[in-house]
Amino acid sequence: FIMSERAHWEQRYTSGEVPPWDTGRPSAELRRRLGELKLPPFRALELGCGTGTNAVWLAQQGFDVTAIDISPTAIARAVQRAADAGASVKFIVADVTRMPDLGEPFPFFFDRGCYHAVRRSHAAGFLRELDRVTAAGSIGIVLTGNAREERKPGPPVVSEETIRNELGSLFEVLSLEEFRFDQEEPDGHRHLGWSVVLKKR
Repeated sequence: FIMSERAHWEQRYTSGEVPPWDTGRPSAELRRRLGELKLPPFRALELGCGTGTNAVWLAQQGFDVTAIDISPTAIARAVQRAADAGASVKFIVADVTRMPDLGEPFPFFFDRGCYHAVRRSHAAGFLRELDRVTAAGSIGIVLTGNAREERKPGPPVVSEETIRNELGSLFEVLSLEEFRFDQEEPDGHRHLGWSVVLKKR
């Protein structure tokens, strides 16, 4: 019996325990990468936005943000977070492998931990939708778990080869670097990840 994708993520947000990725702070790696890229603030899509920390931060930088998550509870918290921050974000409860019509393609997208979770069972659907909501020249920042991380449990992991085969089928890989996720284990360990900057062909 495979729990539905929505029920699985909903359980992560309603169990009473804060999910390990929900740090309540915008991603340090997102901030670093955007600082490097010096992108003008334009329309942005966040895939798997969770409780909206990064989406709200992007909106505060001037981006026009649409943010998607499959968990209604996560989105409800995200809406509250944006309201508390006085930020305007369009939050949508949706499956990233079957997104609604979001209008024009997005020049920028951000994905921290959505691709690496979804690709295990729905890689083709994820890539098809990512292709649909982006256009030639679109820039993406994707943060994933890294197969070189030995500590278990942790985020789902992917190899450099997988990233180049899957995301590289649609995008030029402008940069692929190792980084460490923000969340710390009790002993201070931070899981190794890949930080990927993509440009749509």
